[in-house]
Amino acid sequence: MFNFISNLKRSNGTFRQFWLAGGAFVFGLGLWAKHFVALLGSHEPIIFTWVMPVALMFIIFFSLMAFIMLTFQGILKYRLVYGSTILAFGIAVMNYFSVFGPQIERLEVNSSQLFLSLLMLFFGTLLAFMLAESTFRFRKFLASTLLGALVVGLQLMGTEALRVEYSAGIYTTSDKLIQDINLLALILGLGALLILVSTLITWYIDKRLNQMDERYRLLVENSLDTIAILKGSRWGFVNAAGLRMFEAENESDLLGRSIYSLLPAKDHNTIKERLHNLVFVGSSKPIEQEWFTLKGKVLHTEIVETMTTLDNEPAIQIIIRDISERKKNEELLINSEKLYVAGQLAAGIAHEIRNPLTSLKGFLQLIVSGRRNNNSYYDIMNAELDRIEDIVSELLMLSKPQVYELTYQDLRVMMRDTVTLLETQAILHNIAIEAEYGTEPLWIYGVENQIKQVFINVIKNAIEAMSDGGSIGIRLSREHDGVFVRIRDEGPGIAEDQLAKMGQPFYTTKEKGTGLGLMVSYKIVDNHQGKIDVQSELGKGTLFEITLPFRYPEAEIKKSS
Repeated sequence: MFNFISNLKRSNGTFRQFWLAGGAFVFGLGLWAKHFVALLGSHEPIIFTWVMPVALMFIIFFSLMAFIMLTFQGILKYRLVYGSTILAFGIAVMNYFSVFGPQIERLEVNSSQLFLSLLMLFFGTLLAFMLAESTFRFRKFLASTLLGALVVGLQLMGTEALRVEYSAGIYTTSDKLIQDINLLALILGLGALLILVSTLITWYIDKRLNQMDERYRLLVENSLDTIAILKGSRWGFVNAAGLRMFEAENESDLLGRSIYSLLPAKDHNTIKERLHNLVFVGSSKPIEQEWFTLKGKVLHTEIVETMTTLDNEPAIQIIIRDISERKKNEELLINSEKLYVAGQLAAGIAHEIRNPLTSLKGFLQLIVSGRRNNNSYYDIMNAELDRIEDIVSELLMLSKPQVYELTYQDLRVMMRDTVTLLETQAILHNIAIEAEYGTEPLWIYGVENQIKQVFINVIKNAIEAMSDGGSIGIRLSREHDGVFVRIRDEGPGIAEDQLAKMGQPFYTTKEKGTGLGLMVSYKIVDNHQGKIDVQSELGKGTLFEITLPFRYPEAEIKKSS
C-alpha cells in the first residue's frame, strides 16, 4: 500500500488513479485476509455470511477516500489528520461490523476497551502516515510494520471489547465445515497471490519511475539553461544554472521570492496578463525578457513558459536562456554596419561632390588669373552648384521624411512626360522606347515629381546599360487594386547575387555610379505604399516592375463627404 501511495506525488491523470485504486485494493484485500487468519490463530469460529464481502467493499472504499485526502497537499491543511481518521474508521468498521453477520445469542460490550482500541487505531494510523511521508531511509518499512501491528492489535482487543456468543447449530454438518474451510483457503490463497503480484508490479514500476526521475533530475541539474517552476508568482524550484544566472549563493535566496522583484517595473502588467492567459493556452512561444540579478545586473534572456504541476498543484514551468552575449554581439554588429554605411556614404558623397568642386576650384583660379570669357565660367559654375544641390537633396530624402503635397495623378501622363524628356537621349544611343499606356486612366495619390524621378532613374539606367542599342519596352496596366509599370530593357542582364543587392545603399553595377539613384527610387516607392520587383536574365535583359496602389479621385471624395 505504501509503495502505491508514495507515487501519488510524482504522477497525475489516469496514472494517479492507478496508484489510488491499487493502494486501496491491496490494503483492503490484505486486511480482509488478515481477519480470517487472526480468527484461525485465536481459535474463533469462522462463519461465512453476506457481511464478509460487504466488509471488504467497505474497507476498499474508505481506504480510497483516505488516500484521496493525502493528495490534497498544499490545499487541505490537516489532510493527514483527515486521511488517518477515514482509514481508521474503515479499519474499525471492517473489524467490528463482521461480527454481526450470524445470529447472535449474547453480546457483551466493554466500552473502555472499545474506546481505547479506537483511540490507539487513530493515533497509530496518523503516525504511520507521518512516517511514510518523512525523509527517513526505512520509512516505508517502519510505517508498514506499525500499521500492521495496529490492525492485528485491534482485532485482538476487539475480541475482549465485544464478547459474542452465536446461536447453536451454525454448523449443521461436518461437510459444511470442510466446505467453508476450503473456501477460506481459496480466498486466502487468491488474496495472497493478488497482493504478491500487485507488489511485484508496483516494485517494478517504482523502480522504472525512479530511473526516469533520476534521468530527468540529471537533465535539469546539468542544463546550461535556467529551468524553474513558479507557484503563483513565486519561485518554487530553480536549478543550479538558475542560481548562477541570478547570482544567488543558495536556493533560499530565490525560493519563495516573488519573480516581480527581479523584473523591470514596466513589464509587470504584461507578465501578469501573460501568466494568467497561460492557464488557457497551455504554453507560450519563445519571447525576449529582461531580468535583474540579485546583485542588480541586467540580463537579456529568452524564455518559454508551460503549465505543469508542483506538489499536486497547478504551476508554471519556465525555461530561461541568457542571450546577453548574443545581444552584445548584435549591437556590435549593428554598430559595425552603421560605421560601414557611414563610410560608404562618405565615399559616395566625396565621389559625387568632388568632381563639381574640382571644376569650381579650377574656374575660380581662371577668374583670379584675369582671363576673359568670364560669363561662360559663371554659367558652368552655376550648373556645378546645381549638381551639388541635387545630390544633397537626394541624401536629405533618404535621411528624413519630407513634407510634400500629395495629389491625384494619372500615371499615364507622368510616364508620357518622362518618355518625352528621355527620348532624345535614347535616340543618341540608338535606342527606341516603345510604350503601351492603355486606354483607362491609372490614378494614384502621390507626389508627381518624385514618381517621375523614379521613372527617370530606371529608364536612364536601362539606356546606359544598352551600349549596343536596342529597345526599351514600357507597359502600364491596372490589376485589381494596383497600378503596374513594367520597364524592360535588352541589356546584358544582372547576375543573381547582384540582383539581391539592388536598392541597397551605394550598390551599383555601373563603373561611375554611386547607387543613390536606385536607392532613392526604392525609398520613394516605399513612401507611396508601393514596391519594386526586379527580374533579370543574363544576356537577355532586365525587367523592373513598379507597383503603386490605385486611388480613384471620385471614390476618395465620396469617402470624405
